[in-house]
Amino acid sequence: MITEATKARFAREVAKYPADQKQSAVMACLSIVQQEQGWVSPESEALIAEYLGMPQIAVHEVTTFYNMYNQQPVGKYKLNVCTNLPCQLRDGYKALHHLESKLGIKMGETTADGLFTLQQSECLGACADSPVMLVNDRNMCSFMSNEKLDELVDGLRAAEGQA
Repeated sequence: MITEATKARFAREVAKYPADQKQSAVMACLSIVQQEQGWVSPESEALIAEYLGMPQIAVHEVTTFYNMYNQQPVGKYKLNVCTNLPCQLRDGYKALHHLESKLGIKMGETTADGLFTLQQSECLGACADSPVMLVNDRNMCSFMSNEKLDELVDGLRAAEGQA
């Protein structure tokens, strides 16, 4: 369900483009839905498509192209570990596997408490700092040794009162 407040946010984004190019706001509208709902459902894609006057498949193509859009509910903390080739060569997979072991889940899964979702990511643009990861699509973490990964997870758990 898209609220009137959400539609007002959509309108502010659409207003940034010429009237005949309102589809250009698709990424902003997807981000708004995800901020409010935590993920982008097929129903939300349909509502965005209708609002922007574009085919639903075109909205879905954007949703599935970028890994910043969650296509299913995720944990409170989404951990994206870069596993692109330069990061693989600098322990990207080692970091991913360490997190799988620490969290007791596999890539693409969410912990039973709903706190963490672990994903692999394509290039995050910080190859020299690898292994790198992105937390909740906003916070870049660099040089993530096993010790730093443990500190991050333990710190987030402690912040939630689950230490």
